[in-house]
Amino acid sequence: MRQRSTVCRDDLLLLGRELDTPVNSSGEALIHYLAHSALRIRGRDSSSVPLIANRVQTEFEKRRGQSNIVLKARQLGISTWIAARFFLKTALIPGTLTVQVAHTQQAAESLFQMVHRFYRQLPKDTLVPLRTARANVRQLVFPAIDSEYRVETAGDRNAGRGLTISNLHCTEVARWPGDAEEIFQGMRAALSPRGELVLESTPMGAAGCFWNTWQSAAETGMVQHFFPWWMEQAYCADPVDETSLTAEEQGLIEAHALSLEQIGYRRRIRTNYRELARQEYAETAHDCFLASGECYFDAAAIDRRLSQLEAPLRTRLGGRLQIWYPPEGKRRYIVAVDPAGGGSEGDYSVAQVIDEQTGLQCAELQMHCTALELAQEVAELAREYGKALVAVERNNHGAAVIAFLHSVCGYRNLYRQGGQDGWLTTAISRPQMLANLASTLVETPGIFMSRRLLMECRSFVRQQNGRVEAQAGEHDDCVLAMAIALAVRTGQ
Repeated sequence: MRQRSTVCRDDLLLLGRELDTPVNSSGEALIHYLAHSALRIRGRDSSSVPLIANRVQTEFEKRRGQSNIVLKARQLGISTWIAARFFLKTALIPGTLTVQVAHTQQAAESLFQMVHRFYRQLPKDTLVPLRTARANVRQLVFPAIDSEYRVETAGDRNAGRGLTISNLHCTEVARWPGDAEEIFQGMRAALSPRGELVLESTPMGAAGCFWNTWQSAAETGMVQHFFPWWMEQAYCADPVDETSLTAEEQGLIEAHALSLEQIGYRRRIRTNYRELARQEYAETAHDCFLASGECYFDAAAIDRRLSQLEAPLRTRLGGRLQIWYPPEGKRRYIVAVDPAGGGSEGDYSVAQVIDEQTGLQCAELQMHCTALELAQEVAELAREYGKALVAVERNNHGAAVIAFLHSVCGYRNLYRQGGQDGWLTTAISRPQMLANLASTLVETPGIFMSRRLLMECRSFVRQQNGRVEAQAGEHDDCVLAMAIALAVRTGQ
């Protein structure tokens, strides 16, 4: 590397672009050299030390893509590494805007102090002409190269508005306040087409923006990174007696080459954190997502099926209608409908189409709409599936849907119960139909095709008061519509 105080704009661009080159076969990359030689961090003993990539940081650098999501145990150094990476890109590439989003004001202040430390402790002979015009209000501005580094909070609904972001780093997304999905999508919309994105978080519940983004990562092209606690070498304690190992501990040793010192540390955190140990010190990408209550359905069965799902054969209505199996010949079908109150927010109206003989999920409609619009879409779908039997939950808004099916749509093949059109969900039938859905999910998981449905199942929990329902902030419309469909099929 040349030793001079300034370089021309073209040199900066060339050096900055090198930061995106893949790690070579020896595991080395320019960013490792620059981080080690130019950046300093606060060590575990509070001293100032060079930033030398640890195992987790090195693994991330090997596998990273343009769009990344990181699920991790606590305090592995990922936030530090991403901040360092984006600081170097901001300093080396003219016209760069980096935005880092923290979950709280305190976390934002801590992140900015770390980034500002990078700047303050740069070597005096640094290549980069870093003269800041402003280094306060959680902003570093470099007017000479028209670059800027900002640290925002997720609680600021205007964060990222009106900007074109080059690098976006969202930290502890599982703990973002309010409507995290809306905040994230607003920030993502501001990211330039060639921008780099990293979401990272320790897990918190099998629901919400981070959980949903992790589950759909393969479909959206995001690179998934999972880092369990034992990848941090400092997580050790006094060794345990080998004769005291449980079968679970022996399995971890065999699968991941854990030491007796690491098993000692594991026992300590399990004693101190109890059930939260699985969340704060993640060991698998499935078990670490703890719901706010106990998952009502078999979580392992859901996760296995989620990993096997394929994309729908076709979609209509902008993706609101997903079709896996079109209607076939003389086969008979059931369309079960869980209506909502209409409008553009709140609960969805859902219709599930299943094969009457096998229970196979063939199609799913999920939309915000009026009762009339729902009746029209359901009638069209039912006619498409050979004049299918339509079972509308008649509680609340369902009565209007049934009326429109008769009067406007002229559809007559409606399920009847107790001498009335429609399915009635009661305090007695609700637990029965949910139990039927739960057992079907375990016994014949292959009939479930919808990711939306299975993700709702994953966040459907048993609360401390015994009630089973969607976790706060989540939906259960797909679940209830499928429960009705299976109940009608079995003659419950």
